[in-house]
Amino acid sequence: MKLLLLLSLVALAQCLVSRIPLKRSKSLRRELRDRGLLQSYLKLHPYNPAAKFFPTLASSESLENYLDDEYFGTISIGTPGQDFTVIFDTGSSNLWVPSIYCSSVSCTNHKRFNPEKSSTFVSTNDTVEIAYGTGSMTGILGYDTVAVSGLDVTNQIFGLSETEPGDFFYYAPFDGILGLAFPSIASSGATPVFDNMMSEDLVSEDLFSVYLSKDDESGSFVLFGGVDSSYTTNGISWIPLSAETYWQITMESVAIDGETVACASGCQAIVDTGTSLLAVPSSALDNVLSSLGASSSGEVRTAQGFGDLWISCSSVSSLPDIIFYINGDAFSVPPSGYVVEEDDYCVLGIEGMSVETESGELWILGDVFIREYYVIFDRANNKVGLSKLA
Repeated sequence: MKLLLLLSLVALAQCLVSRIPLKRSKSLRRELRDRGLLQSYLKLHPYNPAAKFFPTLASSESLENYLDDEYFGTISIGTPGQDFTVIFDTGSSNLWVPSIYCSSVSCTNHKRFNPEKSSTFVSTNDTVEIAYGTGSMTGILGYDTVAVSGLDVTNQIFGLSETEPGDFFYYAPFDGILGLAFPSIASSGATPVFDNMMSEDLVSEDLFSVYLSKDDESGSFVLFGGVDSSYTTNGISWIPLSAETYWQITMESVAIDGETVACASGCQAIVDTGTSLLAVPSSALDNVLSSLGASSSGEVRTAQGFGDLWISCSSVSSLPDIIFYINGDAFSVPPSGYVVEEDDYCVLGIEGMSVETESGELWILGDVFIREYYVIFDRANNKVGLSKLA
């Protein structure tokens, strides 16, 4: 009898962890619980409920690659669920979506949450205000069930936007943002979605991993609670966090053609899925550009979603890699990763910025960098894992 139960559980588990992303499907843990099999399964596998038969209890959320500029997936909020597309942003910590209370033009062409249509919505008197590098929002906070990649996160606090000034969010192909950084930087003290996933025991490992495809290809995903070993065949380099705010790390230097061009005495960087480009401190930008033969002055040509740093397309094949030295390892971004070709001209996926921290100016390793690596965001051990993609 025990053997038959074990075999049935294994068969169920193997079926439920298919790598094909299924929208709004139940997690393995929830499926086992609903069938009354969870406790028996845990007793049979006391150390790791899944390690003997599959890597982990994990749930995959497929992401749409929009012009190699933004990556977003679909979540639902409320009972019954109201669907929204959101950026899964490791550079912020709040979840918010447009609401029926929003008076801005940016809300008119996006889905808007209606709390009156959700039987599980709980209102508050609290407000929220968030400013990003581009765009901002203000609104009110509420609680409801949020379904993310088949996981039902109950009593999740989120923002219902009332204003979204400017036109950035009007033209955005997504509705809202789901922050995956630390609670310490959450506006209004809101608990991030992944923190609730961990506290509600919805993931067996307190980590998530991200793959971002190239050239508008499909297949991008964020995997909650696990690591897909098929993306780590080149090994994993682990980097300790330098702060539990953003996913912040320490870099030793940045080199091009064997010469250090920036960050010579060390600097701070964040790994940010919500930033499209590679953001370089303004003080280091000229050195980086001159080493690449680019220009930040003269004729400026722009490409939607990218910066105004242009370069001759004929020279792209001879450009060097940009090398980031982090925790004793070298992480490269080739010209195919940091140059974007638009019709008869090419632009660099690089922008200048000035953000001061206690440790100096901050670099942002955005999607230009992340597309070269499978990235693991480990909350249990406060570190980031990078595995070079083929």
